[in-house]
Amino acid sequence: MRVSLKDVAAHAGVSIKTVSNVVNNFRHVTPAMRERVQRSIDELGYRPNLAARHLRAGRTGIIALALPELGNPYFAELAAAVIDTAAEHDYTVLLDHTGGRREQELLVSQGFRARVIDGLILSPIELETEDLRDRTDDVPLVLLGERDYDLPYDHIAIDNVAAARVAVAHLVGLGRREVAFIGARRGRNEPAQLRVRGWREELTAAGLPVDEGLVAATDGWGHADGATAMTRILDSGRLPDAVFAYNDPMAIGAMRVLHSRGLRVPEDIAVVGFDDVVEGRFGAVTLTSVSPDKGAIGRLAVESVLARLGGAAPEARRIWADYRLVERESTLGRRGADADTSC
Repeated sequence: MRVSLKDVAAHAGVSIKTVSNVVNNFRHVTPAMRERVQRSIDELGYRPNLAARHLRAGRTGIIALALPELGNPYFAELAAAVIDTAAEHDYTVLLDHTGGRREQELLVSQGFRARVIDGLILSPIELETEDLRDRTDDVPLVLLGERDYDLPYDHIAIDNVAAARVAVAHLVGLGRREVAFIGARRGRNEPAQLRVRGWREELTAAGLPVDEGLVAATDGWGHADGATAMTRILDSGRLPDAVFAYNDPMAIGAMRVLHSRGLRVPEDIAVVGFDDVVEGRFGAVTLTSVSPDKGAIGRLAVESVLARLGGAAPEARRIWADYRLVERESTLGRRGADADTSC
């Protein structure tokens, strides 16, 4: 039999309003009263009806999260951060996989789920400013990623140019002078363009030549794309002493090719990735990587949606999340990485 607020109130000897205040975590409840009600909740096994609570507020209790590639470890970890934060606010997350395709991103952004969601968190790849400017759906929208839309929506990102410069500066500081970049994209992809820009800027600042022959463009983000790009550079007769990859899967694919060619990481070629996914921490050679604060990105995204729902964020905001470089064996070698506690 389902336990009601009335049952808990009778058990605790308090009013239904008092029980409701405790369940909804209202601040103006004394510690003694909160403990008394919580004891009755635990003993009776009461579980709040979240659906009914949201419906009374005219909401569904669901936030949609639309990502371009669920198979990418970065997006999987980001989704987990969004889901965990949403759960803290009694919200459920509905995942949409756009595949980075414009037609799917349009479908999601234009509100085909408007009747079942309270807000949308979208990481677009192909949408243009005009696509979102014409949006008629009034469901709150929060954008993730580095595309610059200059539109009245909250937008959460990291500074990709600065982060790329940190990665290249690390390699240059280790004495590397020919740094390749793998993962420049054919066609428009703003994060890739920004990371290539950071690569160029840092090499220039260090007084090193910007060798465009060491930039390998790819069609995708995965391990095979990284392996193909690394193979292309080596087959061209070039032998850089360092590689900066667009993301960790590409860096791992590149390291596999280097190993198959008899090249040592980092002795012959140092490698830096981007995103700091779990996989990079447990390979035969652990991966140095730029680590965005995925937990903060997920938390900020959910809180931005909820602030919009509550009318607490009248102006659109560009919110910058933190990042750091985690140094591991792929640039420092085993001895140099002994102090790393991130593995």
